[in-house]
Amino acid sequence: MIDRARLEAQFAHMKAISGFGEGPGIYRMAFTDADWQGRTYLMRLMWEAGLSLREDAFGNVIGRMEGTDPTLPAVLFGSHADSVPGGGNFDGVLGILAAIETARSLTEEGFRPEHPLEVVLFLCEESSRFGAATLGSRAMLGALTVEETHRYRDKDGVSLYKAMMARGLAPDALGKPLYTGPVKAFFEVHIEQGKVLEHEGKEIGIVTGIAAPTRFRVRLTGSADHSGATPMELRHDAACAAAEIVLAAELLAQAESAPPAVATVGMLQISPGAMNVIPGSAVLGVDVRSIDAAVKTRVAKRLQTRARDIGARRGIDVDIEPISDERPAVISPKVLDFLEAVAKDSGCSYRRMPSGAGHDAMHWAERVPTGMLFIPCKDGLSHNPDESAKMEDILTVTRLLEEVVRRASRRDTHLE
Repeated sequence: MIDRARLEAQFAHMKAISGFGEGPGIYRMAFTDADWQGRTYLMRLMWEAGLSLREDAFGNVIGRMEGTDPTLPAVLFGSHADSVPGGGNFDGVLGILAAIETARSLTEEGFRPEHPLEVVLFLCEESSRFGAATLGSRAMLGALTVEETHRYRDKDGVSLYKAMMARGLAPDALGKPLYTGPVKAFFEVHIEQGKVLEHEGKEIGIVTGIAAPTRFRVRLTGSADHSGATPMELRHDAACAAAEIVLAAELLAQAESAPPAVATVGMLQISPGAMNVIPGSAVLGVDVRSIDAAVKTRVAKRLQTRARDIGARRGIDVDIEPISDERPAVISPKVLDFLEAVAKDSGCSYRRMPSGAGHDAMHWAERVPTGMLFIPCKDGLSHNPDESAKMEDILTVTRLLEEVVRRASRRDTHLE
C-alpha cells in the first residue's frame, strides 16, 4: 500500500538537502555536494524498498526487482533529483520518490512481477550547471560523447568531465550505451510545470508529446569605448545588438502557432559592465522549443540568421556555439490508450496534453514504449521556491503509477 506518511517524510528530507545560493529554494545542481547527498539518500531508500542496486559510468542509479522470468525485458520507471538554482522540491523529486514508493509498496505486498522492474535515478537532468539537459538519460542510451563532457562547462569553468572525475565516475566510457539490457517500457511521473490541470480541475495529465530544446550561445564582440566621447554613429555596442536579438527571438517564436514554439534568452552577460563604458561584448544563452521538430529547427535557424544580420549591420562579430539539439518525443497511441484505461479504472479525472518542458522520458520514447503522467502544481509554478503540489495529488499519481507498473509487468500486456 502506498504510504502517505512515508512519502511526506521523504519529501521533507529531500527539501532539507540543499546547497547554498543567493536566495530561497533548493540548490542541488548536478554533481555538487548537495546533489550527491540527495543521491546517497535516494539509494538508501531504494535499498530499503528491497531493490538490488547498480550504477553506470555516468552515475545514474538503477534499482532492480527481479521478475519471475529474468530474461524478459525490464519495465523502467523513475526520474531525477537535481535542481535548478533556487528551485522547488517537486520537479524531478516527485518522479523518483513515487517510483521508489511504488517499488516498496509492491515489495511489501509480496508482488512478483513477470517482467523485471527497474527504478532509475537519472543524474544531471537540469541544464542549469552545464548548459545541456537530460545528460544522464542521454548517457545511458549512448547519446553523450566524451568530447561533449569536455565542452560542457559551468559558470566557474569546471567541465562536466572534471566534475564526473571528481565523483569517481568514468567519463571516458561514454559514447556507447550504458544500459544494454532489453526494455519493455519506460514511465515517468512529474508535476505539470504549467497551469492547465489546476485550471481545469483535473487530477492527472496523460502526456501526448514532449517538447525538446535547441540550445546555443551567441557571442557578440564589438568595441568597448568611452560612453561620453564616442558618437552614436561610431559605436559598435554589443548590448544594443543583444537587445535586438532578444526581441527577435520573441517575435520569431510568436510567429509560430500550429504547432507553437517558444524561444527564451535566459542568460545575458554584458561586458565590461561599467556605466561609462559602451559594452564591448555580450554572451546570450538561447533556448528554443516545440513539440514539432521542423518548427523548432525553423525558429532556431531564423534566429541565428537574424543574429548574424544584426551583427553585420552594427559592425559586430557574431559567433554561435551549438550546445544541444534534442528531438521532440511523440507518445505512441497504444501507450496513451493503456494509460487512459488505467486512469479510468482508477477513477481519476484526467486529460491528454502535451509537455512544453523536456524530460528524461523523451530520449526513451525514441526507442521503447514510453509514457508520462502529470499532476497539477500550484499556480503552474516550477523552477521556483514556491513550487508546490498537493499530497492528495501525489498519492493519486503514485497509486496510478503502481497500477501502471503492475499491469506493464505482465507478460500478456503488449505496449508495442
